[in-house]
Amino acid sequence: MFKFITNYAAGIDKVAIYPMISLLIFFLFFVVLLVYVRKMDKKSVDILSN
Repeated sequence: MFKFITNYAAGIDKVAIYPMISLLIFFLFFVVLLVYVRKMDKKSVDILSN
């Protein structure tokens, strides 16, 4: 099954861009999440911790 997927993906032009886009989206999600958590005030954190 994996050979079929790799052979199919190799036929797509510029297929190397898709893993880079996926990695970028993954990285940006966690960076935005980290910034959001760091900017939360202590009162909100205390409310969510209970």
